[in-house]
Order: sequence, then structure tokens, then C-alpha cells
Amino acid sequence: MSLKSYLKRGFKYIISGTPQRSVYPQIVCLPQNELLKGRTALITGGTSGIGLAIAKSFVKAGATVIITGRSKERLEKACELIRVDVACSCTVYGVELDNKKVADYKHAFQNMQNLVGDKKIDILVNNAGLRGGHISDATEEEYDDIMDTNAKGAFFMTQMIAKYMVSNGIQGNILNITSASSVRPAVSAYHMSKWAMKGLTEGMARSLAPYGICVNAIAPGPTATPMLNKKGGSDGDISHPRSLLGRYATPEEIANMAVILVSDMSRTIIGDTIFMSGGGGIVTNEDVNFNFR
Repeated sequence: MSLKSYLKRGFKYIISGTPQRSVYPQIVCLPQNELLKGRTALITGGTSGIGLAIAKSFVKAGATVIITGRSKERLEKACELIRVDVACSCTVYGVELDNKKVADYKHAFQNMQNLVGDKKIDILVNNAGLRGGHISDATEEEYDDIMDTNAKGAFFMTQMIAKYMVSNGIQGNILNITSASSVRPAVSAYHMSKWAMKGLTEGMARSLAPYGICVNAIAPGPTATPMLNKKGGSDGDISHPRSLLGRYATPEEIANMAVILVSDMSRTIIGDTIFMSGGGGIVTNEDVNFNFR
């Protein structure tokens, strides 16, 4: 640790009385398995961060995977990265789609079906999302971008896939990536969108359970992803002193849980949200700044 970092942690300890520590997590990933063998998953926003980690984990679990994103170049890079990282014979496709553009969903979904052929898409992961939109300085355009991507996009994507599953007798899974913000006081468009996602999870779970479709959610807390401009320092430190966990979560940890929740191991879990937030939103809100700045 540098002298500057050492002094900074020491000062924080004097002020707060709470030990300040560097955290280097030992992340345990699910080994290659067949939990999702024969399944086909659609993951929105799968080119980086949590979405990309989920795509990798699904492929390792035997699934055929389709990821969406707004950039063809990033989709191609993400698909190649998955193939190289997984280092096995796998099937992964990238489909260009902006989650805000609901009018494009039908055509994009037809492309997806053409890509997978006779396979039925039986897993949807609503992951695409934008942060920001604090009430103190949000513009109408920023608000619309966030709400259209995070809430409206997930709503209509769920509508389309749910109709497809019901009409084809598919007893599949819908997994929403929400946030610990879904139970915090809402001070931004992002917070509001995640409250909406939590409600959608519970409502769709109630509506779709009679058709054998399980709907659940994962609510990450602060996670070391490009969305937070946090990938860990040069020394691998992803400490987060304001979190009870003492560090950021990692995308791989979220992805582990995603595999379990959409597998047959979790058919009795319906309408639930699994909080992977290090206590944030559940027993503390101290890791969020609520100042009207």
C-alpha cells in the first residue's frame, strides 16, 4: 500500500473509529457444469460487467446464450471474449439492440430465433441498465433515457418473452437484475427504475407461475463493473469502506447466483429478490449519498 493510501485509511480510522482495510476477495466461481444443459438464454446488456459475467457462467453451465447490446463491435468482442475465456465448445450470439427502442424488439427477436434454429429460448435475463439521474440536477432527457432503458425496456421485453413462453408451453425462467436501490429511499431516476423492477418481478411472478414460468430477481449492491468505473486498483484492491462487506461485489459472484436461480435447483423460488449487497439496502443505507447536492 502506498504511503498516501496508508495515511488516508489511518485518518478515516481516527475520525470514524472503524477499521479501514484493503480487501482482496478470493472469488469462487462455479466450475464447468451441466446445470443449464440444453437451455437457451437471452441476456440484455451482455457486453460488459454483470451481463457479460452471467453470459460466461451460463455458457459454462451448458447453455446456448444470446447477448444484446447497442454496439455491433462490442458485441463481437464480447462473444469472442466468452469463447476464449470459457475455452470450450460453446454457442454464443450477439444481437444488436437498444433496450430503449421497443419498436425494434419484434424484429430483433425474430433474428434471435433464426440464430438458434429449433432451440427454444427459455431463459430471459433483464440486465441492461443505466445509472444516474439524481433529482438535484437530472435533465428530462437523462431521466427518459434511464427510465426507458431500465424500466420500460424490461417491461416490454418481459411482455414479449412471456407471451412467447406461454404460447409455446415453455416452462422457463425470467431473471431481473435489480439493485439494492430497489428498497432504498429513491433520490434518482436510477433508484426509481429499480423500485419499478422489483414490483415487476413480484407481479410477473404471480401472473406467470401458473404457466410454470419462474420469475425472480438478483439485487446487487455496489459492484466492481465499468458502470461504476470500478475494476479494482492496480493492486487488485476493491475495498469499499462504506459497505458492511468492506468491498465491492464482483460480477462473477452475481453470475454464480444467476446460474442457480434459473436452474432446476430453484424451482421453488418464485417472486423473490436475492440481495447480494453486502447488507446495503437491507440493514444499512450508509453507503449511499442522499445529500441534495
